Amino acid sequence: MRVLVTGAAGFIGFHLSAKLLERGDEVVGIDNLNDYYAVSLKRDRLAQLESTPGFRFIELDIADTAAVAALFNQGGFERVVHLAAQAGVRYSIDNPQSYGQSNLIGFLNMLEGCRQQAVEHLVYASSSSVYGANEQIPFRVDDNVDHPLSLYAATKRANEAMAHSYSHLYQLPCTGLRFFTVYGPWGRPDMSPMLFADAITQGRPLKVFNYGRHKRDFTYIDDIVDGVVRCLDRIPKGNAQWSGLQPDPATSKAPWRLYNIGASRPVELLYYIELLESALGKKAQKELLPLQPGDVEQTYADVSALMRDTGYQPQVKIEEGIERFARWYRDYYRG
Repeated sequence: MRVLVTGAAGFIGFHLSAKLLERGDEVVGIDNLNDYYAVSLKRDRLAQLESTPGFRFIELDIADTAAVAALFNQGGFERVVHLAAQAGVRYSIDNPQSYGQSNLIGFLNMLEGCRQQAVEHLVYASSSSVYGANEQIPFRVDDNVDHPLSLYAATKRANEAMAHSYSHLYQLPCTGLRFFTVYGPWGRPDMSPMLFADAITQGRPLKVFNYGRHKRDFTYIDDIVDGVVRCLDRIPKGNAQWSGLQPDPATSKAPWRLYNIGASRPVELLYYIELLESALGKKAQKELLPLQPGDVEQTYADVSALMRDTGYQPQVKIEEGIERFARWYRDYYRG
C-alpha cells in the first residue's frame, strides 16, 4: 500500500514507518521538525528511514491548510496514519495555542484531505489522557470521557468527535487509538524513560511526582506498532446494532472505531525506576514531589476490544523492555 505517516520523525511514527517499509509498503512521511525536543534526534530517526527503499520524507506543518491540501492532491495515498500532534500534558498549560494549531486545525486538515481524496482508512492517535477524571479501573473504551484534566487531553477527545462527524457525513472509515505510556528505543526526551535515564547517568536529582505512587500502563514500542498495523489493515464498518437510546461510545452506525492500545499491566513508578537503575548500573537520587496539575494517578488499559477484533496481544514485559531501552540509550548517548 501507499501509506502517509504524519509525525514520521517522531517516536511512534519512526518505528511504524520502519515496520511498514519492512513488509513492503511505500511510505510517505511528513513532519515539521519543530524544536519541542532535540531536532537532532528527529533527524537521526529520519536518517534510518531514508536509507530504506520505499520511503520519502516531506517537511511540512499539518496546520498549513494549503500545504496539506496540495500533499493529498498529489499523494495518491490509500491509507493514512496520523500521529503528528503537539504532545505533552504539562507543556499544554503554558503553551495552549500550539495545541489548537497542531491538534485541532492540523487534524481538521487531515480529515479534509482524506475526504477529498477518498482515502480508504484513517488511523489516528488519541491518548489515554482522555480518561481524565475517570476513576473506574481499568479504563474501557465504552467509559465516559467527558471530563479531561488538561488541554492536551481535551484536544485528543475533540479529535475523536471530529473523526466521528466525518465518518457519519462522508462514510470515511476512521479508527482512533488511545495510546497508553509508550516507551522504548528512540523515545522522546520529554518522557519519563529518557528523563529518568538522563538524571540517573548524570547524577542529577530525579523528580518523582506523586511521591512515586503513580502507576502507568507502560507499553513497549514494538507492541504499539503491532497494534497500529493490525488496525490499519482492518477497515472499520458501521455497527448495525448501535442504538442512540443506549449508545456505545466506542462504535457507531458510521465506519468509526475507538480502541485502547496498551500492555494492560500497570507498573508503579518506583519499581520502574528500580528497573532503570539496574539496567543502567547506577542508583538514582530521588526528589519526591506532589501530584502535578493535569496528571492522573493511574492508567490501566482494558484492551479486550482490540484483542477481539484484531488479535492484538502485547508481548514485551516491562523488565525486558527497560533492558532494551537501556542498551539503546547507552549506545546512542555513549552512556
